[in-house]
Amino acid sequence: MGQPMAVNLVRTNFAVVGYNRSQPSIDHLMNAGGHGAASLAEAASDADAVITMLPDTPDVAEVVLGQGGVLEVANPGTLLIDMSTINPSMAVEIARRGSAAGLRTLDAPVSGGQQGAIDGTLSIMVGGDAADLVRARPVLEAMGSTVVHVGPSGCGQLVKAANQLIVAGIIEVVAEALVFLEAQHVDTASAIEVLNGGLAGNQILARKAKTMLGRQFQPGFRTTLHHKDLQILLTAAREAGVVLPLGAVVSQLMASLVAQGFGDLDHSALFALVSHLSGGDDAFYELDTEDVQIS
Repeated sequence: MGQPMAVNLVRTNFAVVGYNRSQPSIDHLMNAGGHGAASLAEAASDADAVITMLPDTPDVAEVVLGQGGVLEVANPGTLLIDMSTINPSMAVEIARRGSAAGLRTLDAPVSGGQQGAIDGTLSIMVGGDAADLVRARPVLEAMGSTVVHVGPSGCGQLVKAANQLIVAGIIEVVAEALVFLEAQHVDTASAIEVLNGGLAGNQILARKAKTMLGRQFQPGFRTTLHHKDLQILLTAAREAGVVLPLGAVVSQLMASLVAQGFGDLDHSALFALVSHLSGGDDAFYELDTEDVQIS
């Protein structure tokens, strides 16, 4: 996600210095006209804005709060925008400690998947001070087509958690509907067309139904990451005293995919799990992750 987002910043004429733990992503940025850094300090020390896009909460904590991290190397007044999906409580802690260090912080997780990152059409949900968003908006609009302030620090992450609940739930019910229709020998192409024309129409049905039916699970968004996001959701819900019955079920189904070694498949592989549980002929356990092109 971070690589195409950085490239879109370059294309919008921002001067971008990128650092990544693996060199190929830095090389890709440099080929697009950006600059590469050999260390986090080199990337962040003279930046007007520092953007982090990392896999999980511990990664963000290390890069931002750890020894030699962003809070230590960035100049006072720097705008810190974390676009990762992490625990809301960590976003609040980063804002608290960032403020003490003289930084302005926003939590700005995204929705739209890898294709949205490439196209620059991400939906960005922003938590933090509204005045800081005014400053950050030109940067964020280079990466996303929808940029909305949703409240104080941590609220961006809370809205992202809700987003991941909705997406996972819809993937699951679409998968169940498609397995049901296949078992009844319905013309699924016609069924998808008419379903999308009514109240059941949704982006998952429009964008992923055909690849589900084709048993094509190249990742736009990996199952392992969605599983992580659902754990963030359930933790936040428990802390708030909110019961999420369907969220808990779909989280367990996603966990089943990961536990059986299919975490690198697209999250639409829930279809394969439903098919397997229904005695489908496509033998869920024969899915070969080595045949999946990971990009």
